[in-house]
Amino acid sequence: MFPSRIMAAGISAGAANQICGGVVTGISAAGTSNTDATALSASVNIVSTTAASTGVKLPPVERGALIEVYNQGANALLVYPPASAAINALTATTGGFSVAAGKAARFRAVSGTQIYSMLSA
Repeated sequence: MFPSRIMAAGISAGAANQICGGVVTGISAAGTSNTDATALSASVNIVSTTAASTGVKLPPVERGALIEVYNQGANALLVYPPASAAINALTATTGGFSVAAGKAARFRAVSGTQIYSMLSA
């Protein structure tokens, strides 16, 4: 989706950006669990620094939400679900979903508690 095309239909710039989602770059992964990982806040997240065993935590989700995470760091990135949700079978306490260096993952919430992943090749 392109914000400019939505705005051409008469939707305001602010609403178009909300519909298309925000992009945050320069994120540094931190922590080694769901409780101390860097919290994500955008639809598209570019993680540029990933020390070994560090991670990020997805924002609270609702059905239909799509969140993209790109790992531009040197190490694998662990992606944790929100406290009350699971990524595939991984809960907030059973470990993070691993995204290799140079790879990306999409996370689609099918409910407020279940998120499924798609990993890039």
